[in-house]
Amino acid sequence: MGNLLGSWRYKEPSTVEECDSTWGSDSESDETAEDDSGICDSLSPAESERNAAEAGDMSPQLTDSPESLPKIKRSFYAARDLYKYRHSYPNFKKPRQPNEYRNLRFYLNKIPLVPDGIYVEEILTKWRGDYDKLEHNHTYIQWLFPLREQGLNFYAHELTQDEIKEFQSTREAKRRFLAAYSLMLDFYGIKLLDKYGNVARASNWQERFQHLNESQHNYLRITRILKSLGELGYEAFKAPLVRFFLEESLCNNTLPNMQHSILEYFVYTIRQPTSRRRLLRYARQYYRPAHAFLWGPPPKRRGGGAGSGGSVGGGAGSSGIRAPASTPEHQRRGEESSGVVLPLMML
Repeated sequence: MGNLLGSWRYKEPSTVEECDSTWGSDSESDETAEDDSGICDSLSPAESERNAAEAGDMSPQLTDSPESLPKIKRSFYAARDLYKYRHSYPNFKKPRQPNEYRNLRFYLNKIPLVPDGIYVEEILTKWRGDYDKLEHNHTYIQWLFPLREQGLNFYAHELTQDEIKEFQSTREAKRRFLAAYSLMLDFYGIKLLDKYGNVARASNWQERFQHLNESQHNYLRITRILKSLGELGYEAFKAPLVRFFLEESLCNNTLPNMQHSILEYFVYTIRQPTSRRRLLRYARQYYRPAHAFLWGPPPKRRGGGAGSGGSVGGGAGSSGIRAPASTPEHQRRGEESSGVVLPLMML
């Protein structure tokens, strides 16, 4: 048995479909049993479409034949990154640094973040509402929201499984972590409502949403925040935040530039396939143009059998009409794959 385990090697996914297990256990009964319309029941799809048109954000109608339209795909780099995260980094290697629990010690206010020399308590007490500082400082986010992967601040330390366990059992660290989450939500115009992770608009939402819609590098930060919530014991907080962003971007048209990042990144930080399906079904109701929605289940095979012409791989990630605008995350993944190192200011 030991020899068998020792000889096993992790095979990295090579396609979007191999990375995405969202629809793998889906069924017709599951498809119809869950009703997500209550998330945005004040707007019907027709009303949502009309509002978007009135706002001048309506996409062009389909005019060409399907054969002449370009085929677009989801980002493989995004799918692979989130696959590794959801599966706890199957090819994980020990961090370069000794396991000193530096993330935990930072949250216990015993050491400052590097390179700025700032303690977490100062950030939590003095930075709240200082939106210029939160926007333009690019080193604190890796310390406030640590991950088991190296970020762009190479002074920040990667989490380890042992440190995660210790962190989750330390009340003081967890209290400050939630305070840091609340701090960033306020920066984005959102408030944390309860211990279950439910969120709502804050009083400053209009100003902050306008900034968030224009400052798209913050979408990288939000992806990191969602990942860190899952690592440190707050997996249940992700779906309420992602659902909130979907409603604001698709129904209310307050964050239209965020749509692609939500669907390509935020949703796929959630580890439970049922939760991802619920969010994607909701998004599919309100996404416009509907024919460009890339994240639904693959089309059903025709002719039965694995050898027939249709393939599952041609589904959720390989069809569509209009490619969404490129995002900083797309650019970062592509540049990372080319060996290009981005400066810290990108995060």
